[in-house]
Amino acid sequence: MRCASRPSRAGDTGAGRRLARAFAIGVALTVAAVCSAHAQILPAPSPTPTPGITIISSEISANAAVSNLGSSFLERLGNQATNGANRLGRTNPGGGGASEAAEAPKVRAWGEVYGISATTNRQGDFAGDRRTTQGGVVGVGATFAPGFSVGFSVDQSRSNIDVPLAFQTATLNLTQIGGNFSIDKGPWTVAGAIVHGFGQISSLRDTGGGVTGFASANYNAVIDGGLIELDYYWTQNQSRVVPKVAFEYVRSSTDAFQELGNPFFLVSATGATAERARILAGAEIGHYFIIDRKILDLSAYGKFIDNVHQSFGAVTVSIPGFQSISVQGIGESRYGADAGAAASFGLSNNFRLYAHYDAKFRAQYQSHQGTVGLELRW
Repeated sequence: MRCASRPSRAGDTGAGRRLARAFAIGVALTVAAVCSAHAQILPAPSPTPTPGITIISSEISANAAVSNLGSSFLERLGNQATNGANRLGRTNPGGGGASEAAEAPKVRAWGEVYGISATTNRQGDFAGDRRTTQGGVVGVGATFAPGFSVGFSVDQSRSNIDVPLAFQTATLNLTQIGGNFSIDKGPWTVAGAIVHGFGQISSLRDTGGGVTGFASANYNAVIDGGLIELDYYWTQNQSRVVPKVAFEYVRSSTDAFQELGNPFFLVSATGATAERARILAGAEIGHYFIIDRKILDLSAYGKFIDNVHQSFGAVTVSIPGFQSISVQGIGESRYGADAGAAASFGLSNNFRLYAHYDAKFRAQYQSHQGTVGLELRW
């Protein structure tokens, strides 16, 4: 009986082993499938450095922001010298219905606040950015002779820069000092402006090193620029058309920096420089209304932009574990357009409120700016 029963037990044992092996394989495949599906819904791992421009996207973005803020301030100074509301005040200093023989105010002062929202699309290895800027301007101007005026202005702004695809942020605090002048000769106006600015950039980058895996850097920025503009002022009754052409040049630079933080993928970079020269051609149209001896002036403008020269110095980036590399900055497209509108309300010959909207459109870049201000004359 024992001998007869052993084969049966052996057969049972072999079948059990095969069943256990099949069960184990099934469990392994099931676990692998669950892990694979779970891995697909897990958040992406923390960022790690890439040997390219991506790792210094915030520096490239900050340098571009300095250039664009310099251009914006230059154009606002040019507009202060030549816009229709100012010229309207010089043409008819006493306001609606007043005699043009009345003496015009010789000195004016203004203050304004503004906000800017800008985006740059992803370009090659550059991760793209979003920027918001808040700032304020104060200025004073004087008329030294009929048709000849000069002004002086200070602009203080703070920009927040976000580069989400590269896990980087930065802030830019920029102070700009500018001067402008205008010369009127009949319907012609020649105006010019110069700007010098300086600021500090503070950047923060996620290195992927866990809770302490953030690298920070602090470095300086400088902007210099100039603008010359020629306008022709054509008026009919209370309307005007003002064709304009201008040439603008700006040069910005940022210092070299060494990141600080937990010693986990900290990088260093040389300074960045950028130059841009461009031609702006377009026209302003406007009309003013006389309301109880007060002047409401409405206007709009459009400009065609030709960036005839753009130059970006190479930046050398040193990344631990990688060979040092040189990368280029980003620029605007060759052609673009600016557009905007303004409203001015002269409560008296000495007091004016105004608001502006200005937009810039490029192939990979857009910005929108809103400004409100007041002007006193005496």
